Amino acid sequence: MTTTLTQKTGGCVKDVAAQQFIVAYAAHLKKSGKIQLPKWADIVKTGTAKELPPNNPDWYYVRAASMARKIYLRHGSGLGVGSFRKLYGSRKRNGTAPSHFRLAAGGVARHILQQLEKIRVIEADPKGGRKLTSNGRRDLDRIAGQVNAPPKAE
Repeated sequence: MTTTLTQKTGGCVKDVAAQQFIVAYAAHLKKSGKIQLPKWADIVKTGTAKELPPNNPDWYYVRAASMARKIYLRHGSGLGVGSFRKLYGSRKRNGTAPSHFRLAAGGVARHILQQLEKIRVIEADPKGGRKLTSNGRRDLDRIAGQVNAPPKAE
């Protein structure tokens, strides 16, 4: 019987709960220091439907980790800025008038995709959108394996 890479490393991104993986990968991105935060990260809203900027000071890393995970899970579907605007969009409350769906901010998604391309986690897909590189897939699987690994006994 042959062993696959996922059996050696402890699993892939699909084997790990989304929240645990996103928190772990966001911490990895922050610790590595390769992603540069834009100067507007502390004051920007994430969409027109939002009233305030995010409360979490590390929201940019969390969004980047979430976007990388989405690209991993939906490979071949060509996720671009427009797709992420729709994925992260939300309901705009209009007071007494009915609420309506609003797209998320495109500048945030565009900047995160550019940063992930710069550190070679993703690349432009010839069919449109973005896709993971082999290095990006390896990094995401490695982080998932660390999250999925049983705790070491001391």
